[in-house]
Amino acid sequence: MTRSYAQESRSLLRNSLLDGLRGLLVERDWSQIRMSDVATAAGVSRQTVYNEFGSRYGLAQSYARRLAVQLASIVGDALSSHPDDVHGALQDGFAEYFAGVATDPMVASLLAGEAKPDLLKLITTDAAPLITTASEVLQRAFHDSTWLTMSADDELRVARAVTRMALSYVAMPPEGDRDVAADLASIIGPAIEAARS
Repeated sequence: MTRSYAQESRSLLRNSLLDGLRGLLVERDWSQIRMSDVATAAGVSRQTVYNEFGSRYGLAQSYARRLAVQLASIVGDALSSHPDDVHGALQDGFAEYFAGVATDPMVASLLAGEAKPDLLKLITTDAAPLITTASEVLQRAFHDSTWLTMSADDELRVARAVTRMALSYVAMPPEGDRDVAADLASIIGPAIEAARS
């Protein structure tokens, strides 16, 4: 399906605003960022930011969704680069995922300083959109894999389990004394192998 000029334009605006937010988060904590700061960073009006996201929380949700897609894509890319090696694909995918989470400024803001209830809600009680979005990306990666064949039900089941597992590590990063990526690959790999048709 071809996207219209209006859709492309809106996507460009949205990404510019989210990129502006990311740049601000590198410099300061989420609690110190206002919608007008994001507008200034992106070179648009404050009303444009409100029109696009509705609220500050809507802005945070959109940022988190985009991040979820990017991080789920990492695992999908690992599947492509490790044909017939479920364990290796998962281990590398999780390792890159953890590295990406550790360097993201929104996650750093979540974990630093005082508690931020709005950001915590994104990954706990309001996590359904993140889980759905990331699961869809991961399920598509399973489906598109030339070597990893599973039924559609198994693709969805595994994608959601992996997404929920990965999301749980955002608020509580992996322990430094364990290779958590290898641990998760050892647990999830056999389940995927069993589901392969």
